[in-house]
Amino acid sequence: MLKLDQLTLKQIKGVSAPKEQELHAFGVHTVADLLDYFPFRYEDYRVRELTDVKDGEKVTVLGHVRGVPVMQRYGRSKSRLTCRVEVGAWLVTAVWFNRTFLQDQLTLGREIMLTGKWEQQRMQMTVSDSEFPDSKRAAKTGTLQPVYSVGGSVTQTWMRKTIRQALAQYGAQIGELLPPSLVDRHRLMGRREAVELVHMPGDVQRGQAARQRLVYEELFLFQLKLQAYRALNRKRNNGVAHRIGSEAIREFAASLPFELTDAQKHVVNEILTDMRRPFAMNRLLQGDVGSGKTVVAIIALYVAVKAGHQGALMVPTEILAEQHMRSLQKLLEGTGIEVALLTGSTTERRRRDMLAGLQMGMIHIVIGTHALIQEDVFFSSLSLVVVDEQHRFGVNQRSVLRRKGLNPDVLTMTATPIPRTMAITAFGDMDVSTIKERPRGRKPIKTYWVKHGMLERVYSFIRKEVAKGRQAYMICPLIEESEKLDVQNAIDLYVQTQQTFPDLQIGLLHGRLSAAEKDSVMNAFGSGESHVLVATTVVEVGVDVPNATLMIIMDAERFGLSQLHQLRGRVGRGEHQSHCILVADPKSETGRERMKVMTDTDDGFEVSRRDLELRGPGEFFGTKQSGLPEFKLADMVADYETLEVAREDAAEVTADHDFWTNPQFVNLRQLLQKDPFFQGEQLD
Repeated sequence: MLKLDQLTLKQIKGVSAPKEQELHAFGVHTVADLLDYFPFRYEDYRVRELTDVKDGEKVTVLGHVRGVPVMQRYGRSKSRLTCRVEVGAWLVTAVWFNRTFLQDQLTLGREIMLTGKWEQQRMQMTVSDSEFPDSKRAAKTGTLQPVYSVGGSVTQTWMRKTIRQALAQYGAQIGELLPPSLVDRHRLMGRREAVELVHMPGDVQRGQAARQRLVYEELFLFQLKLQAYRALNRKRNNGVAHRIGSEAIREFAASLPFELTDAQKHVVNEILTDMRRPFAMNRLLQGDVGSGKTVVAIIALYVAVKAGHQGALMVPTEILAEQHMRSLQKLLEGTGIEVALLTGSTTERRRRDMLAGLQMGMIHIVIGTHALIQEDVFFSSLSLVVVDEQHRFGVNQRSVLRRKGLNPDVLTMTATPIPRTMAITAFGDMDVSTIKERPRGRKPIKTYWVKHGMLERVYSFIRKEVAKGRQAYMICPLIEESEKLDVQNAIDLYVQTQQTFPDLQIGLLHGRLSAAEKDSVMNAFGSGESHVLVATTVVEVGVDVPNATLMIIMDAERFGLSQLHQLRGRVGRGEHQSHCILVADPKSETGRERMKVMTDTDDGFEVSRRDLELRGPGEFFGTKQSGLPEFKLADMVADYETLEVAREDAAEVTADHDFWTNPQFVNLRQLLQKDPFFQGEQLD
């Protein structure tokens, strides 16, 4: 008998070849995929009394037709149907739009179910759904109906019917994934029953129990993958043990033009302890913008090279790669360490020389973008990979770079700090280091929120800062004018700023400029030649100009909190007091809340916590890029307690020396073997 993941969709009664192709577009290729295509919410068709319903609320009621339906037509294909319906002691006007076929069915005295928005003052209900309980097609009254992500010719009705059919044909083949010990420990519903109930919940409590079972399973399997990878990595002991004396490291740290903070010293010790061990390090370094993560990475790279190996630093943008190149050259001057830059803009001749230098070990550290993971890039002895702004790279991109060395240590860095417990849980395969302390001499950035009507005062402030010898950024969301979005754009803002300050040098930076043009603009701003830099969010990450003390963000309500905080972090990098001005007229409560959070605190951990609350984990973590899964049912914030339990259980299971051989874990090992994370690994 074929397994569910081997059965094609055409084997389900009612699925045609065209429908099968449409389901493929949703990522549904097998019967197993379809049964695991869970609803994201439910329509509540449970009948309520109008006396219990608030004005404006959506509700389902039962009533009887008490009036003659009236049809009004307007336009070629639009219509409005109204009819008086008795609901309990109330006589309600029911309104349908574009439902002409109902007119003949609304016969006097007939019972009808209505679902829609209740307008108490007008005694009216705008009906979104209705059915007649005496009809053979009546199936919704009194139920919770699943709502799926659908599109094209795949409708909710068709999807519900098809999944019910799949359950009828193949539901008996749904097998258990979790080991019996965990099912018993948490008194979980069986998998088959849970899958059936999540699609057809019926009773609310049983539906909730089904969801809880599947949420636990989803989070446990995610954590199992991370914990098994971690356990396997430590079990192998085939990493690079970096041998270098502490005195040499202390001498290098003392040669830096600034003193490390206590927090930096602490995380350097954590990282170097890992680097000395024989298994590969996998550590997440998180810290607020400007907290000094790059210096920590440079010390780690120095250690890798002095231990006789090579290091690679992968970053998301060319601007950031060039910024890091300048920092490394400056701080490693006189050490004999050869540093190179490899990006998409590197000339062919320079690239050939660089690839040869890497392969022969003449280049010790390479900094680059995704160009580093191209097939023709080889290393002599890569022992440390540093990934900056890790959420911008997928797990596969990071693993490709890792495979270019002999199981090198990996240090990933992020300036999107999250609560430590959440970080440990979310990135369960990594150890977590955190820098919370500001570098000495840094002052908190003062942040203000102003409306567009106050721009003249903003311009006066720019003038005042420039007169002190300082510089300013002006950031906006778009490069060119958009008909769809009424937002300030960089090119218009550039012209406007030139007209406002005819005596100042204004720069323009955006993603469509060539690498040479970007270099020219940034060099002019970095040297103080230009006073104001008008830019899009290309400056969000890594641009470091200590003399810039003023960050103005136009249409700030269009940015997320983490992005606003990243942009704010481009100033406040020197000894002078810096300011961030948010120019925004937010229409939504969320937009106003973002402005309030930004003006209340400049603590990145607090900003991230509020961002997590406002946006939810999917957007916050940048799910598609981060290597975190897009959970079908689980929510990392709402289901955080379950996530913690799942992490503890997964750690316990993988720590069991029988995990790799015990028959009760065979399903789990088979799942791991299929995962790209374990490509080429022997798990038995």
